[in-house]
Amino acid sequence: MTAVVSLYRDIGSSGPRAVAETVTDPELPALTLADLGVLRDVRVVDGTVVVDITPTYSGCPAMGVMRADLLHALHSAGFDDVEVRTVLSPAWSTDWISDEGRRKLSAAGIAPPGTAPVRLSGPVPLQLGPSRRTAACPLCGSPDTEELSEFGATACKALRRCRSCREPFEHVKEI
Repeated sequence: MTAVVSLYRDIGSSGPRAVAETVTDPELPALTLADLGVLRDVRVVDGTVVVDITPTYSGCPAMGVMRADLLHALHSAGFDDVEVRTVLSPAWSTDWISDEGRRKLSAAGIAPPGTAPVRLSGPVPLQLGPSRRTAACPLCGSPDTEELSEFGATACKALRRCRSCREPFEHVKEI
């Protein structure tokens, strides 16, 4: 029989879940993988720490770095046998970003996403027009902003500018 220990029952701050929760996102270093909702599960199975992560986008280039950072953090904390698994279903949603993660994004000058669009089952309808996203300025709070580029430094962010304070900022897109 396989022994599975839920890390919600780990005592102290040195358990594998606590260690995994300290790993930051390589593209949004103000957030941990837990804040971002990418860290899905951490458990111990027959002495092996098993970590499940979900990419924000299919083919996310940061997944290899996330995996390596998790392995490094857990090995450095004394966990020798570690397996990091990629879980694709259900697909990640910006709704998984924690309230603390949203606060950290704003504090870093990045507009957090709004509510993710409803996902339909079956084929995804094709939208030929431009996306209509809105985001309040994380610097002054004004809702009067404009999109400069649908893609920012990463595929999950857009570049926007506030019409009130005139400052550019990134916005995590709702997905």
